Amino acid sequence: MSEIKTRFRTIDGLSIRYAESDEPRDCEALLLSPWPESLYAFDATWSRLAERAHLIAVDLPGFGHSELREDLLSPKAMSEFIVRLADEFGLAKPHIVGPDIGTSAVLFAAAQHPDRFRSAVVGSGGMAVPLQLGSPLHDWVHAEDLAPYRAINPKVIVTVAVDKIEGYELPQEVREDYLASYVGQRFVDQIPYVQAYRTELPILGDLLPTIETPVQIINGRKDPVVPVANAEHLHERLPNSKLNIIDAGHFIWEEAADDYARAVTDWWQKN
Repeated sequence: MSEIKTRFRTIDGLSIRYAESDEPRDCEALLLSPWPESLYAFDATWSRLAERAHLIAVDLPGFGHSELREDLLSPKAMSEFIVRLADEFGLAKPHIVGPDIGTSAVLFAAAQHPDRFRSAVVGSGGMAVPLQLGSPLHDWVHAEDLAPYRAINPKVIVTVAVDKIEGYELPQEVREDYLASYVGQRFVDQIPYVQAYRTELPILGDLLPTIETPVQIINGRKDPVVPVANAEHLHERLPNSKLNIIDAGHFIWEEAADDYARAVTDWWQKN
């Protein structure tokens, strides 16, 4: 049985799903769910992260079980909602953890709100310009017609994705939550978010040298979806960053949960 207990809260008119750890701590952390998973992606690391910080984990609008709004389906727009989330939950200056699709949104937020977050953990998300993405993310980003994806059962897409998790068997409760997160056309409706990489990552690239927030970049060495080149691209351009390459694939928060939790909590202790 997962330690994560989810609830819903209306934020900016949207129904947002979140989970909160039980114990108060000296610091706070906002965790953003990756795609095509949900906030249950932190199930394997939850107890260890909760030992070091009071946690608020959130399904971003349109992802997981949170309500979608089309104007938020880009990293830049989502970055402003992330700041709104921190405000709504009363997080004064939290650490923020935004793997995968959260990477670009978190960095936009750090660039535009330099004093809002104590530190950031990102990675496993497209960042390099020109784009350097593996399959199937490259295909989704560059798709000119989404009709073929609408014809596919979304459970097939999500199952194929999470079945690539190596060395970790998803608890049935977590797997079912992932599948339930993308019923109907929800998965296809989210593709415009990553398609915005084509126009917004170059803009973010120009902002990277201005980001003063300490940033740890964690990426899987064997990530076939988001190659390590994306993490290296960030590390070369961010003035206050640490690069941590873990010997795993794309879903490092599950495939290498011990290493991921250790990297994050060590980072929190130092920042």
